[in-house]
Amino acid sequence: MTKKAWDAQLAYWLVRPLKDTWVNPNHLTTVRLVTGLAAAVAVANANWANIGAWLFALSNFLDHTDGELARLSGKISLGGHQYDLVSDAIIHILLFVGIGYGLMNSELSYWAFVMGIVSGVSVACIFHLRNEMEQQLGKDATQQPNFAGFDIEDVLYLFPIVTLLGGLKLLLIAAAIGAPTFAVWVIWQFRVYSLRS
Repeated sequence: MTKKAWDAQLAYWLVRPLKDTWVNPNHLTTVRLVTGLAAAVAVANANWANIGAWLFALSNFLDHTDGELARLSGKISLGGHQYDLVSDAIIHILLFVGIGYGLMNSELSYWAFVMGIVSGVSVACIFHLRNEMEQQLGKDATQQPNFAGFDIEDVLYLFPIVTLLGGLKLLLIAAAIGAPTFAVWVIWQFRVYSLRS
């Protein structure tokens, strides 16, 4: 069994005091959703991109809190899980659309907006298909690589560094190429797993 990532461990310790309170996991999902939406709005304005990046990093961390509280308090529900997944999709789609919109005044022009949509939809597709595989095959079958307490998705915490270094254009171009490519690979992986089961 892979050791729990550091951000999930920190989330566990932070939500422990909430275990026997009126706060439920959906409250934390809502805080995460609002933070993620604020991040998407901020990155759509070039002057606020750094603030948006920090809000997104916070939103990414908060994504762990609802699940940790659900497991701690026994308040696990299918509705809550679906709410979490929909929130993930909305945040990632709108974040990349926001980045694209914010870069429309660059040399990328309106193509920035198109790249933002392609990137966001591709990431949402990846999340959806990985969730479907998890539902069909169990969490262990879709476990991400973990190294020294870091999951592969922890690269998202580097987003503030990208904006501070002025790398949003490069990030968007890389996402517009990489996200659809990875989505195609996940679609292939999903088909292979579906045929086996």
